[in-house]
Amino acid sequence: MPELPEVEVSRLGIEPHIKGHVINEVRIHNGRLRWPVPEDVARLEGKAISAVRRRAKYLLLESEVGTGILHLGMSGNLRVVEQNEPLKKHDHVELLFDNGLALRLNDPRRFGAFLWQDPEQQHSVFAKLGPEPLTDVFDANHLYQASRGKKVAVKQFIMDNHVVVGVGNIYANESLFKAGIHPKREAGKISLARYQKLTPIIKETLAAAIEQGGTTLKDFAQSDGKPGYFAQELLVYGRKGEPCVQCETILQEIRLGQRSTVYCTKCQR
Repeated sequence: MPELPEVEVSRLGIEPHIKGHVINEVRIHNGRLRWPVPEDVARLEGKAISAVRRRAKYLLLESEVGTGILHLGMSGNLRVVEQNEPLKKHDHVELLFDNGLALRLNDPRRFGAFLWQDPEQQHSVFAKLGPEPLTDVFDANHLYQASRGKKVAVKQFIMDNHVVVGVGNIYANESLFKAGIHPKREAGKISLARYQKLTPIIKETLAAAIEQGGTTLKDFAQSDGKPGYFAQELLVYGRKGEPCVQCETILQEIRLGQRSTVYCTKCQR
Protein backbone atom coordinates (compact mmCIF):
# COMPACT_ATOMS: atom_id res chain seq x y z
CA MET A 1 0.00 0.00 0.00
CA PRO A 2 1.39 3.45 -0.88
CA GLU A 3 2.48 5.29 2.25
CA LEU A 4 2.30 9.01 2.98
CA PRO A 5 5.51 10.02 1.12
CA GLU A 6 4.40 8.14 -2.00
CA VAL A 7 0.97 9.78 -1.90
CA GLU A 8 2.55 13.21 -1.40
CA VAL A 9 4.77 12.64 -4.43
CA SER A 10 1.66 11.69 -6.42
CA ARG A 11 0.18 15.02 -5.36
CA LEU A 12 3.31 16.86 -6.44
CA GLY A 13 3.23 14.96 -9.71
CA ILE A 14 -0.34 15.71 -10.76
CA GLU A 15 -0.62 19.26 -9.41
CA PRO A 16 1.25 21.09 -12.22
CA HIS A 17 -0.95 19.43 -14.85
CA ILE A 18 -4.39 20.06 -13.32
CA LYS A 19 -4.26 23.02 -10.91
CA GLY A 20 -6.02 26.02 -12.46
CA HIS A 21 -7.51 23.92 -15.25
CA VAL A 22 -11.20 23.26 -15.84
CA ILE A 23 -12.65 19.77 -15.75
CA ASN A 24 -14.68 19.42 -18.94
CA GLU A 25 -16.02 15.97 -18.12
CA VAL A 26 -16.05 13.43 -15.30
CA ARG A 27 -16.20 9.85 -16.57
CA ILE A 28 -16.90 6.99 -14.19
CA HIS A 29 -16.11 3.72 -15.95
CA ASN A 30 -16.62 1.63 -12.83
CA GLY A 31 -18.14 3.26 -9.76
CA ARG A 32 -17.91 0.14 -7.60
CA LEU A 33 -14.80 1.08 -5.66
CA ARG A 34 -14.28 0.75 -1.90
CA TRP A 35 -17.36 2.94 -1.60
CA PRO A 36 -19.74 3.62 -4.50
CA VAL A 37 -18.67 6.75 -6.38
CA PRO A 38 -21.29 9.41 -5.53
CA GLU A 39 -23.18 11.22 -8.29
CA ASP A 40 -22.09 14.53 -6.76
CA VAL A 41 -18.60 14.20 -8.28
CA ALA A 42 -20.20 15.28 -11.58
CA ARG A 43 -20.51 18.75 -10.04
CA LEU A 44 -16.81 19.19 -10.85
CA GLU A 45 -17.66 19.46 -14.55
CA GLY A 46 -17.12 23.00 -15.81
CA LYS A 47 -15.17 23.94 -12.70
CA ALA A 48 -11.47 24.73 -12.26
CA ILE A 49 -9.28 22.91 -9.74
CA SER A 50 -8.19 25.65 -7.34
CA ALA A 51 -5.89 23.48 -5.20
CA VAL A 52 -4.53 19.96 -4.93
CA ARG A 53 -3.99 19.08 -1.29
CA ARG A 54 -3.32 15.97 0.77
CA ARG A 55 -4.83 14.87 4.10
CA ALA A 56 -3.33 11.65 5.40
CA LYS A 57 -3.36 9.36 2.33
CA TYR A 58 -6.26 11.18 0.67
CA LEU A 59 -5.77 13.61 -2.22
CA LEU A 60 -8.16 16.55 -2.34
CA LEU A 61 -9.09 18.19 -5.66
CA GLU A 62 -10.66 21.47 -4.56
CA SER A 63 -13.06 23.64 -6.56
CA GLU A 64 -15.57 26.39 -5.85
CA VAL A 65 -18.44 23.89 -5.65
CA GLY A 66 -16.75 21.25 -3.52
CA THR A 67 -13.89 18.80 -3.31
CA GLY A 68 -13.22 15.50 -5.04
CA ILE A 69 -11.43 13.11 -2.70
CA LEU A 70 -9.15 10.43 -4.13
CA HIS A 71 -7.64 7.47 -2.29
CA LEU A 72 -5.29 4.98 -3.96
CA GLY A 73 -6.21 2.05 -1.72
CA MET A 74 -3.81 -0.89 -1.83
CA SER A 75 -3.15 -1.08 -5.56
CA GLY A 76 -4.28 2.19 -7.12
CA ASN A 77 -2.29 4.74 -9.08
CA LEU A 78 -2.90 8.01 -10.87
CA ARG A 79 -1.78 8.80 -14.40
CA VAL A 80 -1.83 12.06 -16.32
CA VAL A 81 -2.19 11.22 -20.01
CA GLU A 82 -3.36 12.67 -23.31
CA GLN A 83 -7.12 12.26 -23.59
CA ASN A 84 -6.84 10.20 -26.77
CA GLU A 85 -4.64 7.60 -25.11
CA PRO A 86 -6.54 4.30 -24.92
CA LEU A 87 -7.89 3.29 -21.54
CA LYS A 88 -6.05 0.60 -19.64
CA LYS A 89 -7.71 -2.27 -17.86
CA HIS A 90 -8.87 -1.10 -14.41
CA ASP A 91 -9.05 2.60 -15.38
CA HIS A 92 -12.15 3.29 -13.28
CA VAL A 93 -12.27 7.11 -12.99
CA GLU A 94 -11.26 9.69 -15.58
CA LEU A 95 -11.23 13.49 -15.33
CA LEU A 96 -10.92 15.30 -18.68
CA PHE A 97 -9.36 18.78 -18.52
CA ASP A 98 -9.45 21.80 -20.80
CA ASN A 99 -5.72 21.40 -21.58
CA GLY A 100 -6.24 18.11 -23.41
CA LEU A 101 -5.02 15.98 -20.52
CA ALA A 102 -6.85 13.38 -18.49
CA LEU A 103 -6.30 12.28 -14.89
CA ARG A 104 -7.05 8.57 -14.56
CA LEU A 105 -7.42 6.44 -11.43
CA ASN A 106 -6.37 2.87 -12.11
CA ASP A 107 -7.12 0.38 -9.35
CA PRO A 108 -7.02 -3.40 -10.03
CA ARG A 109 -8.29 -4.37 -6.56
CA ARG A 110 -10.82 -1.51 -6.29
CA PHE A 111 -9.90 -0.66 -2.69
CA GLY A 112 -9.40 2.95 -3.68
CA ALA A 113 -12.05 5.66 -3.60
CA PHE A 114 -13.42 8.77 -5.30
CA LEU A 115 -15.60 10.67 -2.85
CA TRP A 116 -17.25 14.08 -2.58
CA GLN A 117 -17.09 16.81 0.05
CA ASP A 118 -19.34 19.87 0.02
CA PRO A 119 -17.85 23.31 0.73
CA GLU A 120 -17.37 24.11 4.42
CA GLN A 121 -18.09 20.46 5.26
CA GLN A 122 -15.81 17.68 6.48
CA HIS A 123 -16.22 14.22 5.03
CA SER A 124 -16.62 11.45 7.58
CA VAL A 125 -13.34 9.80 6.47
CA PHE A 126 -11.48 12.72 8.07
CA ALA A 127 -13.43 12.81 11.33
CA LYS A 128 -11.11 10.82 13.58
CA LEU A 129 -7.74 11.41 11.95
CA GLY A 130 -4.79 12.53 14.05
CA PRO A 131 -2.46 15.40 13.15
CA GLU A 132 -0.27 15.47 10.07
CA PRO A 133 3.25 14.31 11.03
CA LEU A 134 5.03 17.17 9.26
CA THR A 135 3.14 19.90 11.10
CA ASP A 136 3.90 21.62 14.41
CA VAL A 137 0.78 20.06 15.94
CA PHE A 138 2.59 16.73 15.94
CA ASP A 139 5.20 16.91 18.66
CA ALA A 140 6.63 14.88 21.53
CA ASN A 141 4.05 16.13 24.02
CA HIS A 142 1.25 14.95 21.73
CA LEU A 143 2.74 11.46 21.52
CA TYR A 144 3.50 11.32 25.22
CA GLN A 145 0.03 12.41 26.34
CA ALA A 146 -1.74 10.15 23.81
CA SER A 147 0.32 7.16 24.94
CA ARG A 148 -0.37 7.33 28.68
CA GLY A 149 -1.93 4.12 29.87
CA LYS A 150 -1.58 2.45 26.48
CA LYS A 151 -0.27 -1.13 26.55
CA VAL A 152 -0.12 -1.44 22.77
CA ALA A 153 3.33 -1.84 21.19
CA VAL A 154 4.87 1.51 20.29
CA LYS A 155 5.17 0.54 16.62
CA GLN A 156 1.44 -0.06 16.38
CA PHE A 157 0.83 3.11 18.40
CA ILE A 158 2.66 5.41 15.99
CA MET A 159 0.99 3.67 13.03
CA ASP A 160 -2.47 4.42 14.45
CA ASN A 161 -4.10 7.13 12.30
CA HIS A 162 -6.03 8.34 15.34
CA VAL A 163 -2.68 9.24 16.93
CA VAL A 164 -0.86 10.59 13.87
CA VAL A 165 -1.58 10.03 10.20
CA GLY A 166 0.69 8.52 7.62
CA VAL A 167 3.41 6.77 9.64
CA GLY A 168 3.15 3.53 7.71
CA ASN A 169 5.01 0.28 8.19
CA ILE A 170 8.21 1.14 6.36
CA TYR A 171 8.72 4.47 8.09
CA ALA A 172 7.70 3.18 11.52
CA ASN A 173 10.38 0.47 11.26
CA GLU A 174 13.01 2.98 10.17
CA SER A 175 12.12 5.67 12.72
CA LEU A 176 12.13 3.32 15.71
CA PHE A 177 15.52 1.96 14.69
CA LYS A 178 17.01 5.44 14.39
CA ALA A 179 15.56 6.36 17.79
CA GLY A 180 16.86 3.15 19.40
CA ILE A 181 13.40 2.09 20.58
CA HIS A 182 12.32 -1.56 20.58
CA PRO A 183 9.15 -1.86 18.48
CA LYS A 184 7.42 -4.09 21.06
CA ARG A 185 7.83 -1.70 23.99
CA GLU A 186 4.51 -0.60 25.47
CA ALA A 187 3.72 2.90 24.24
CA GLY A 188 2.59 3.96 27.71
CA LYS A 189 5.91 3.02 29.29
CA ILE A 190 8.05 5.18 27.01
CA SER A 191 9.30 8.38 28.60
CA LEU A 192 8.80 11.91 27.35
CA ALA A 193 12.55 12.13 26.67
CA ARG A 194 12.41 9.15 24.33
CA TYR A 195 9.38 10.60 22.51
CA GLN A 196 11.32 13.85 22.22
CA LYS A 197 13.95 11.88 20.34
CA LEU A 198 11.49 9.87 18.24
CA THR A 199 9.25 12.69 17.02
CA PRO A 200 11.82 14.67 15.01
CA ILE A 201 13.16 11.40 13.59
CA ILE A 202 9.69 10.52 12.25
CA LYS A 203 9.48 13.97 10.66
CA GLU A 204 12.96 13.73 9.15
CA THR A 205 12.40 10.20 7.84
CA LEU A 206 9.14 11.11 6.09
CA ALA A 207 10.50 14.42 4.76
CA ALA A 208 13.57 12.70 3.34
CA ALA A 209 11.42 10.12 1.57
CA ILE A 210 9.26 12.87 0.04
CA GLU A 211 12.34 14.80 -1.08
CA GLN A 212 13.90 11.71 -2.63
CA GLY A 213 10.67 10.82 -4.38
CA GLY A 214 10.34 14.37 -5.67
CA THR A 215 13.83 14.34 -7.13
CA THR A 216 13.28 11.02 -8.91
CA LEU A 217 9.89 12.16 -10.27
CA LYS A 218 10.65 13.77 -13.61
CA ASP A 219 7.49 14.34 -15.63
CA PHE A 220 4.42 12.71 -14.11
CA ALA A 221 2.63 12.97 -17.45
CA GLN A 222 5.27 10.71 -18.96
CA SER A 223 5.34 8.18 -16.12
CA ASP A 224 3.10 5.25 -15.32
CA GLY A 225 1.81 7.13 -12.30
CA LYS A 226 2.85 4.49 -9.82
CA PRO A 227 4.40 6.16 -6.78
CA GLY A 228 6.07 2.92 -5.73
CA TYR A 229 8.71 2.98 -3.03
CA PHE A 230 11.69 5.14 -3.70
CA ALA A 231 15.16 3.68 -4.04
CA GLN A 232 16.06 4.48 -0.46
CA GLU A 233 18.81 3.00 1.63
CA LEU A 234 16.56 1.43 4.24
CA LEU A 235 18.30 0.59 7.50
CA VAL A 236 16.06 -2.21 8.77
CA TYR A 237 12.91 -2.65 6.70
CA GLY A 238 13.23 -5.66 4.39
CA ARG A 239 16.65 -6.57 5.86
CA LYS A 240 15.75 -9.55 8.06
CA GLY A 241 18.82 -11.76 8.58
CA GLU A 242 21.25 -9.08 7.47
CA PRO A 243 23.75 -7.36 9.80
CA CYS A 244 22.76 -4.16 11.59
CA VAL A 245 24.39 -1.13 9.98
CA GLN A 246 25.45 0.10 13.44
CA CYS A 247 26.60 -2.96 15.38
CA GLU A 248 26.49 -5.84 12.86
CA THR A 249 24.11 -7.89 15.01
CA ILE A 250 21.84 -9.94 12.77
CA LEU A 251 18.50 -8.18 12.37
CA GLN A 252 15.41 -10.04 13.60
CA GLU A 253 11.86 -10.06 12.25
CA ILE A 254 8.59 -10.39 14.16
CA ARG A 255 4.96 -9.69 13.29
CA LEU A 256 3.14 -6.81 14.98
CA GLY A 257 -0.41 -6.17 13.91
CA GLN A 258 0.19 -8.66 11.07
CA ARG A 259 2.91 -6.39 9.69
CA SER A 260 6.57 -7.26 9.18
CA THR A 261 8.71 -5.68 11.90
CA VAL A 262 12.49 -5.79 11.59
CA TYR A 263 14.74 -4.56 14.40
CA CYS A 264 18.11 -4.87 16.08
CA THR A 265 18.12 -6.67 19.42
CA LYS A 266 21.19 -4.73 20.54
CA CYS A 267 20.54 -1.19 19.31
CA GLN A 268 16.82 -1.02 20.14
CA ARG A 269 15.73 -1.16 23.77
